[in-house]
Amino acid sequence: MDVSRFLTLIKLDRRYRGQIVHLRELPARPASYGVLEKPLPPLLTARLEEQGIERLYSHQAEAINAVREGRDVAVVSGTASGKTLCYDLPVFETALEEPQARALYLFPTKALAQDQLRKIKEFDLFPRVLAATYDGDTPAHERRAVKRQAHIILTNPDMLHIGILPYHTGWAHFLRNLRYVVLDEIHTYRGVFGCHVAEIIRRLRRLCDMYRAQPRFICCSATIANPGELVERLTGLETRVIDRDGSPTGPRTFAFWNPPVLGTDNAQRRSANSEATELCVRLTRERIRNIVFTKARVTAELIARYAREALAREAPELAESVSPYRAGYTPEERRAIERALFNGHLLAVVSTNALELGVDIGGLDASIMTGYPGTIASAWQQVGRAGRGSDASLGVLVGLDNPLDQFLMNHPDYLFGRTPEHAIVDPENPYILASHLLCAAFEQPMEEGDAYYFGPQMEPLLRKLEEKGQMMRRERWYWRGTGHPPADVNIRSMSDEEFSILDRSRGNELLGTVEGASAFETVHPGAVYLHRGQSYQVHDLDIPGRTAFVAPCGGDHYTVPRIDTSIAIKEALRDRPLGAARLGFGRVEVTAQVSGYRLRQHYTDSVMGLIDLDMPPRVFETEAFWVVVPQEMASRLVADGMDLPGAIHATEHAAIGLLPLFAMCDRMDIGGVSHPNHPDTRLPAIFIYDGHAGGVGIAAKGYELAETLLSTTVSHIRECACEDGCPSCVQSPKCGSNNEPLDKGGAARLLSELLGVAEKTEEGKKE
Repeated sequence: MDVSRFLTLIKLDRRYRGQIVHLRELPARPASYGVLEKPLPPLLTARLEEQGIERLYSHQAEAINAVREGRDVAVVSGTASGKTLCYDLPVFETALEEPQARALYLFPTKALAQDQLRKIKEFDLFPRVLAATYDGDTPAHERRAVKRQAHIILTNPDMLHIGILPYHTGWAHFLRNLRYVVLDEIHTYRGVFGCHVAEIIRRLRRLCDMYRAQPRFICCSATIANPGELVERLTGLETRVIDRDGSPTGPRTFAFWNPPVLGTDNAQRRSANSEATELCVRLTRERIRNIVFTKARVTAELIARYAREALAREAPELAESVSPYRAGYTPEERRAIERALFNGHLLAVVSTNALELGVDIGGLDASIMTGYPGTIASAWQQVGRAGRGSDASLGVLVGLDNPLDQFLMNHPDYLFGRTPEHAIVDPENPYILASHLLCAAFEQPMEEGDAYYFGPQMEPLLRKLEEKGQMMRRERWYWRGTGHPPADVNIRSMSDEEFSILDRSRGNELLGTVEGASAFETVHPGAVYLHRGQSYQVHDLDIPGRTAFVAPCGGDHYTVPRIDTSIAIKEALRDRPLGAARLGFGRVEVTAQVSGYRLRQHYTDSVMGLIDLDMPPRVFETEAFWVVVPQEMASRLVADGMDLPGAIHATEHAAIGLLPLFAMCDRMDIGGVSHPNHPDTRLPAIFIYDGHAGGVGIAAKGYELAETLLSTTVSHIRECACEDGCPSCVQSPKCGSNNEPLDKGGAARLLSELLGVAEKTEEGKKE
């Protein structure tokens, strides 16, 4: 790709309004090679040479040497850096030397497992090394042969949880000979999903010990701040981290693209969706292969739809060369899109982070991020999908109108100079741990020694489960119940319920599914649900039957739910001073209710109307940290003309918006509440909480880094050019009270006092 030419064309376009606020040229990086302490078997050397690989990169050689020494390893390197060979080569070597040896490969998605199986087959080691996938798509008649004959089984945590561990007696031969467990893309195992995976790995290790097997763990990750800590939390094992990436990269141009301000009051920017659409259309018209990443399914559908409509007007022959891609499609739909992208039939794909991971989709030239994806690790993963090998590529970050994205537009060095975030996994989440203790007992009665795997909370939780009649103790702990415990645990969510979405226009054909925890927000009556670019309106929501009935609809709008939230402190676990205020952390009860929804116009995102709803509340316990403002400080703010409710409300919004800078989470993983006289504190208070039952460690990280978070927040509020507050600083799209009241100046003053920093007057003098 001729990046300079393309950017010049953009700047010469009459519609260009200075959106490129920063350009960063990243030079090519040469390869760094390593040496194996012992040569590979001749057959593997020959197969590598057939693929054009004559030398191993330094991180590959270091990883293979460590695995041969019997070490558990974690390889941390960039996209397309050849991490696969770090585990394939030692596994192949062992399988060739010991035909009974087995390996288990775990990937976060089925698509990744299928892609890696294709790469294994390229080594042409059959029948000496047999590999096969084992997941929900594996035909029943093939499953017996796979688990008896395959040296390498590729699957996902879901199948390990529900289809392998509960039936371990049928897997005895495989588990007894298990030599390696591969965990790929471990940076995706965070939050709720990561907590579940951590418990599944502990269940696997417990059964391996029972079968006298001690497999080595080989983990691979994108760049994160705490790979060693993450692997230890996931596996319970100390691990050697290999993080010197020896792979080469081509030159990359990184553009920060900020949508222009609408009007003269700096209060709102043009829709990032429209900006990303125009970039996609321009690239596609130049026949430059590109991928557009979005943060939500609905956005992926919208941008693909907008791009197709624009191309139908400007270049009709290219209109069908753009496709959306997201979770929720059938496996057949996803594989067809992947093939079309790989073989060049598609010029552009608009995807959620489902394509962020290492599925081989061929050579792309440009990657567009519609909004910061939430973490530095994800940002580099998404940019890395373009420009494989030594080819030049373009990466574009289109800023959303929110505090986080606007902070990055004003501080681009943050992305290039800061170490990546900490991936957060809490294997002691009581809700998640309790559900997996039931699964573990179903697999094998539990003993006191199992606390080695499940930690000190195991016995107290087992006693609670006994009180509920789910466990029985007779020297050991036995599962007591009916059914199949793993089937009751949804490892991708805190909710075990799913709502089906049925299309009435096609005889109630299944269109998709949505998690129970988010069903009221996604498929409430009147909601517009998007699928493959088509709009559907929800006509009826059967809550007891967990079914939403939809039908195709026209119109020029989509819907955004309004959610009212309250919070109550259940147990304060930690407390410390924050300047003259107090900072707390503990367990809280959150009550969230969808009270209505907004109609937003396509392209402009302007609000067309607000409709009230009366939906049942969702009540859950989680973790939160909170700031309690002393009465003297509150009185001082009011006396100086500040709106106290508006100040704490604006502070809450801005701090939530920037928390993903410090904790590896998405804005949608966290929530907040502010109250001028909270019933539990009897003082003004600001709460920020984990949006998942039980908590997943995000609020704990916020409590730990509160001073840094609030210092960054006050700096960002001051730097924003608006007068009274805007989506770039203190307004929130999730706000249940329609961003009222908000006092931007009051928030800056409050934060300064909380941090013990005097604000500067307009003349630059301290007050």
